[in-house]
Order: sequence, then structure tokens, then C-alpha cells
Amino acid sequence: MPAQPMPEDIPPMLAKAGTMPPEPALWGFEIKWDGIRAVAYLAKGALRLLSRNSKDITAQYPELAALAASLPDSRLVLDGEIVALGPDGRPSFSHLQHRMGLSSPRTIAKVGGEIPATYIIFDILYHGGRLLVDLPYHERRRILEELAPSGPAWQTPVHNKGEGPAMLAASREVGLEGIIAKRLDSKYEAGKRSGNWLKIKNQRRQELVIAGWVPGRGKRQGTIGALLVGYWDRPHSESGSSSPRLMYAGKVGTGFTVRALADLTAKLATLRRDASPFAIKPPVADAVFVVPLLVGEFEFTEWTPHNTLRHPSFKGLRHDKDAAEVVREPSP
Repeated sequence: MPAQPMPEDIPPMLAKAGTMPPEPALWGFEIKWDGIRAVAYLAKGALRLLSRNSKDITAQYPELAALAASLPDSRLVLDGEIVALGPDGRPSFSHLQHRMGLSSPRTIAKVGGEIPATYIIFDILYHGGRLLVDLPYHERRRILEELAPSGPAWQTPVHNKGEGPAMLAASREVGLEGIIAKRLDSKYEAGKRSGNWLKIKNQRRQELVIAGWVPGRGKRQGTIGALLVGYWDRPHSESGSSSPRLMYAGKVGTGFTVRALADLTAKLATLRRDASPFAIKPPVADAVFVVPLLVGEFEFTEWTPHNTLRHPSFKGLRHDKDAAEVVREPSP
């Protein structure tokens, strides 16, 4: 079989929100890492990292360059997650925020020394001159585990076949976000959010568009008191056309660090607009509206009957997600 050219950009396969599948023996289970998705392209001892939305983020994580140097004769495409550990030793998306969006090499080096990143590798898409996306998941994992890249800033954790309930309980016990379930016989569906991959969470999370804010009071005077967030609803008419509407999902006033508040205040100041971007203007006094371009990740307990978040908390900005793609995830 002639060698296949190494692809330049494979959109990552995504997981749907779900619950434990009824036949765990047909699935493989992995930890759900609290980081950012990245596909790694290794060729001639060089590394290129692309984010979920195909942005080149290689320069932001220089410590990962040694991954390619450790496999100089390999041409590989790997799928994984970039994580940073918090003070408690657990992966922390909030902690990783400090590494995201940096451009100055000096700043990247300084912050990287304080908050090192680790690349968690969980899939292999190209190897040995062959595109592997049509192979079943269990076969791709076999190939990956034979290669088993592991080093100072990257690792290939094992996956567990059929042990989902025990793995979910263990992840909950140590305070992790949850697990990912992947059908053992599933192909790699690039760019699709497939039911063959399920994210099973201990805490509910949702990406939402930031469309406004309420000025802070007291200690937060001069910054943000709460964010106004929403998601896109795309009702389809009989003709097949759609008119997206930005639906209000509530106010979020907790989860911010001092640094995050300063960063958000500066970013949102440049996006101010007079009119509400929501389909129905929210009943919020003193609201300041913005162009809905920024995407945040939020933790919450449940959706209320009024379709707003209950007890939401800000986890960080998502630089790897286009605001136009943000929709409400189905309840598991």
C-alpha cells in the first residue's frame, strides 16, 4: 500500500454530553482532562500544535517542542489535551488560563516557568505513512500504546475497557471533572460531535457567549459585578433556513480572580454596544451590553425552568471556540 501524505489539519472529533452507556463492556473510558484540545503534528523533529478551531498555538507552549525531538524519525499526528496543574496537583482550566493567549516570547517563558504545561495524548491519527482515522478506536489505542510517547511535558495515560462506573466514581472522589466514554469499534469522526464519544461529568459545565455585564459595587467598584451570558438558538423553518437568536442564560458573578476581572474589564470595554444582542432583552438593571464575541466556560448545578443557569461560576475564557458555534448542550 503506497504511503499516504500526512494531513496538515484534522479537525478534532468531539464528544456529546451523556450518561453512562448501558453496556460499558463495549466502551473504553478515559479521564476528562480540564484543559484545551490540541492536535499535534510531528515531522522531521519539529512540532506544530493546532487548537480546536485550527489556530496555531505552538509558540505558546515551547516546552512541548521536545516531544518531536524525542521522536525525530517519526511522522505523526496525535490528538490530546494541554493541561496545567493547580496548587492541589489536579488539572485546572483556571490555572491554564495564565498560559493562554500570550504572544511575547519573554512573557511565555516567564509564565511557562511558573505554570508548566503537559500534553496528555489519547489518540493517534497518522503513523507510518498511514492515515488511521478509519480504524476502530481500540486499534488506534493499541498503536498509540505501542508507541507510548512519554516525557517531561507529555504523557500517554492508559484507557480502561468496560470499567466506566468505577472510573467515574474514582474521578468524583479525587475531584476531577469526569470521564470520556468512547465506543471501542468507533472510527475517528473528524470535526463531528459524535454519540460514539460521550463526556460524562461530575459537575455540569457549559460554554457560553459573554454578551454584557453589570458594573460591580463595593470591592468590585470599577470592574465587573456579573457577566450576562447566552447561547445561540437556531430554529429551523420548513424551508430549511434558520435565523439564529442569542438566548439569555443568566448572570454570573462568582469564580473570578482579581487578574481575570481586570482582563475581562479591559476586553469588554472595547466591545461595548448600545443595543442588547439578546433575542429578548434581559430584565437586568444597569446592564452594559457588548458585541457577543468572547466565549467563557461556566460551571453550574442545573438549568432553571426559566432556562437560566443555577449557581453558575466562571472558570475562564475559551480562546479555542468561535462564539457563533456556542449552543446549549443537551442535559445528560
